[in-house]
Amino acid sequence: MTSQNPQSVSYLSGFGNEFSTEAVEGSLPVGRNSPQVVAHGLYAEKFSATAFTAPRAQNFRSWLYRIRPSVVHGEYHQIDRGLIRTAPVLELPPTPDQLRWDPFLMPSSETDFVDGLATVASNGDARAHCGIAIHIYRANTSMQRRYFYDADGEMLLVPELGGIVLHTEFGVLEVTPGEIAVVPRGVKFRVVLSAQEARGYVCENYGKILQLPERGPIGSDGLANSRDFLYPTAAYDTDEAVCELLCKFSGNLFASSQRYSPLDVVAWHGNLAPYKYDLRLFNTIGSISYDHPDPSIFTVLTSPSDTAGVANLDFVIFPPRWLVMEETFRPPWYHRNVMSEYMGLIYGDYDAKTGGGFVPGGSSLHNCMSPHGPDSDAFNNASSVDLKPQKLADTMAFMFESRQTIEPTLFAMQSDSLQKDYRDCWQGLEANFPSSR
Repeated sequence: MTSQNPQSVSYLSGFGNEFSTEAVEGSLPVGRNSPQVVAHGLYAEKFSATAFTAPRAQNFRSWLYRIRPSVVHGEYHQIDRGLIRTAPVLELPPTPDQLRWDPFLMPSSETDFVDGLATVASNGDARAHCGIAIHIYRANTSMQRRYFYDADGEMLLVPELGGIVLHTEFGVLEVTPGEIAVVPRGVKFRVVLSAQEARGYVCENYGKILQLPERGPIGSDGLANSRDFLYPTAAYDTDEAVCELLCKFSGNLFASSQRYSPLDVVAWHGNLAPYKYDLRLFNTIGSISYDHPDPSIFTVLTSPSDTAGVANLDFVIFPPRWLVMEETFRPPWYHRNVMSEYMGLIYGDYDAKTGGGFVPGGSSLHNCMSPHGPDSDAFNNASSVDLKPQKLADTMAFMFESRQTIEPTLFAMQSDSLQKDYRDCWQGLEANFPSSR
């Protein structure tokens, strides 16, 4: 039997708050995190995602009260990692070319979330806790008595096709396209599909834990608000059938078997847990006079690096919004950037690529100093349109931006989804400057 029932899912709100939740009354200790005897015969287990001595504001940990401690598992053995790769990969020399992919095809055979993971690109070094990896997931079956945790980084999940239900040690999260979920490094979970198929993007963050960006001159409101981040309430699984526990560790995939579900946490308290966020609740900031602001105003979450203002990872979205700027070229401008940018589209159209080729489930990569911007169709339309107030509706694009070069994998560069003609979208941009004066 299991008490992890999605029909009874409830949430706690507030980014990074100290939470206390119990599925059985009286399970949480009072006054001591690890009393001599825990109520109901439970075991106390501390779960830390930062060093013990990290500053208080940057220290993330929770206490779990579970039926068995996590040390009760079988011996791990290495298994085939499939298309999963971990930085540093170095399968191919990175290219300065602009790259774009059509949606990656769904599997034809029975495939769950882990088996359907494929790495598109990466940077940094997972062992040194810096950089990211970008994966896509494609699944047509739920994980049955199969669980997974990632020791290399936290996982930012961006569904694009079909909803997923994350059964985690901390409780249950239901996530649909237009929402995101973040599973901290080391948290055990399984993925149940809400429909016949599911596809989406994953950013595996090796670096500092994702956090809300500072607002600076924006002030006390705007961007993503803390209250809109939702955390699961405690829900435990008492299934004692043999199951498989998968672990991604130092770039390899391992498996062990155990005689009970690892999702047996009856109560927990702390500030470290999986969470979800509805991107449609983002409070978009923009110009109401002229010019096009930098895309940094659309940052939802950030993983800082050791250089102030230069991120290991920024998660940026381009949600529905009004454009009202006067005497201004409204789409994103032509641009070269020291940061590297991987973009994806969840639904709708992206206003800088109206000529086609960038569709939901697709993606693009513009690395450090690779020029990019509107295709010729978007440029010509935006240069001649009557600048009335315009609503960009029913659209949701996103960007994973990183200080380090994002290096595509062999899988990504040899995939049939790679567009060989992406650069053609700019070839219609003619020289309009007079040839003589």
